[in-house]
Amino acid sequence: MTEPSIIIGGDMGSHNEGEGKTRDRLRKGKQYRDLSTVILVPTRDMIPARAVENWMGLMTPMNNKVVRLFVTGMEVGDAYNKAIETILIHPELKNWKYVLTLETDNLPPPDGLLKLYESMDKYAAVGGLYWTKGEGGQPMIYGSPGGVLNFQPQIPRVDTVQECRGLGMGFTLFNMYLFRDPAIQQPWFQTVQDWSPEKGGRGYTQDLFFFENIAKLGY
Repeated sequence: MTEPSIIIGGDMGSHNEGEGKTRDRLRKGKQYRDLSTVILVPTRDMIPARAVENWMGLMTPMNNKVVRLFVTGMEVGDAYNKAIETILIHPELKNWKYVLTLETDNLPPPDGLLKLYESMDKYAAVGGLYWTKGEGGQPMIYGSPGGVLNFQPQIPRVDTVQECRGLGMGFTLFNMYLFRDPAIQQPWFQTVQDWSPEKGGRGYTQDLFFFENIAKLGY
């Protein structure tokens, strides 16, 4: 019979080498905290297999609470409003920390969600960079901070978190405190197409409608 033994020496695991570096990574990733997250997916129809395959590889924080909520058959702004209302009246979900919006035209990298958590202490919402479709696509980084509020596309900066005034919602993490703030008007999300002269002509998708309203409150 083989006797039990203790192995001494040999190769250390990579996470034991340079402990300080590993601790810094863990602090930056914040996975030792409550990162409870509801992932919201609005869809009017079947979800492409390519998107589902990608999402199955999306890493979530170890031993944290994550649930997926699909809303089908509704206009996208209405779907988000209904989902947020459902969360806020749910006895468990209403206390969770974050909402991730994930849309069927986005294929995030496996560590995409983990990267977003890193900046959530500082910002109301953080999104992964993606672009409008087709030729001449523009980055969905809207408006530079400070000055007059606008939603002009900004030039992306590489390997950094870039402050802006508005985001798309294809892969965006929101702090839940936004939806608990009674000062933020409802509906939170609304698609607006009103080109009448008396209104000055306005056209919004539901994302920039929301970001304009919270910017007026100082978020």
